[in-house]
Amino acid sequence: MVNISAFEANFKNFEIPEELTELVKFQDSIADDENFADQFYIGRDYSDKSGINGYSDDEEFTGSIIEFAMADGSGSTYAFWVRNNHKNLSEAPVLAFGSEGGIHIIAKNIRELLQILTFDVEPAIGWDDVYYYKDEDEYEPTEKTEEYKKWVLEKYGIETTENPDEIVKNAQETYDEEFRNWLNKYYDY
Repeated sequence: MVNISAFEANFKNFEIPEELTELVKFQDSIADDENFADQFYIGRDYSDKSGINGYSDDEEFTGSIIEFAMADGSGSTYAFWVRNNHKNLSEAPVLAFGSEGGIHIIAKNIRELLQILTFDVEPAIGWDDVYYYKDEDEYEPTEKTEEYKKWVLEKYGIETTENPDEIVKNAQETYDEEFRNWLNKYYDY
């Protein structure tokens, strides 16, 4: 079960997007030792900003990045990028922070991340790029992935994707130049 107060601490002055609140409820509805998307997990307290302070501890930077979920098994995270002090996180671009480095736009908003999660693989995050790869010969579905796909379709009309990299590419075409220009104020990328 997600410790709601620890999770809410990540959002300080922001309202948690309804989609994320519902995703927490869905995650809590499945067994504790099973998951619905490869290595994805919501519930940790990131309010100390320790994951992103390695890039910059400038308050404008740390206040514009809201980490909210584990992206892979090695400590990479997903985060919202708050653009221009816009408070509606439902429409905020989603970033992937690699545990070994690299920050990338991966979705235009939370609903696009929900669609990426239907692919059921963790992201490969490097300094230069991020991608989702599934080797069909080696792939084993996560325990509750079918339940998740059904839930996200019924709840939001979000179809399963077989090409999450196309979602990433479209999001980067929309936001990457703006994000890189903004990031360069705080971190020499």
